[in-house]
Amino acid sequence: MLGTLYIISAPSGCGKTSLVNAMLQSASNMLLSISYTTRAMRPGEQDGVNYHYVTPEAFDEIAVAEQFLESANVFGNCYGTSRSKVEEQLHSGYDVVLEIDWQGARQIRCSFANVVSIFILPPSKEILLTRLCSRRQDSVEVIQQRMALAHDEMAHCGEYDYIIINDNFDYALADLNAIVHARRLRVAHQLHRFEHLIAKLCSD
Repeated sequence: MLGTLYIISAPSGCGKTSLVNAMLQSASNMLLSISYTTRAMRPGEQDGVNYHYVTPEAFDEIAVAEQFLESANVFGNCYGTSRSKVEEQLHSGYDVVLEIDWQGARQIRCSFANVVSIFILPPSKEILLTRLCSRRQDSVEVIQQRMALAHDEMAHCGEYDYIIINDNFDYALADLNAIVHARRLRVAHQLHRFEHLIAKLCSD
């Protein structure tokens, strides 16, 4: 059975990556798609784990060959999702999670039918700013740019299927897990998962 493609978007500092990692630890049959990027590797990150880090030239070659399912430019860095890898995982029956922005989400919704999109919001702009500052990863100028970008990103939250407010991490994680669980209880999924049981129950 074809897996479900989950798109999860959020402004930087909303806790999206932490929520996704926590969800993946408890969810079965679910994989995180590793994007390609031209941005520099940050301390503690690993190639092939956080991203596939490539040069701008290599990224352009992949894009020209139309091997990206979606791509976007954020703060002068390019990000893209491998089309072949995602399709392979979905056809193997895995649910696949994409951590991408609204630009990529819009591209994918135009070409994929079996998509669930989730937008994560902060409880306030003030808390978002505090979270960005507490990470101690960016300069004041970059933080200001991220806040400006966050305003534009959040304006697109209405395009998504679900919105989660990350005010409390545990509650937000429970909401995220609930969406996945509800999706897996849909008729098509259950008919496939419990095919033999349902056949026996419905037989004379």
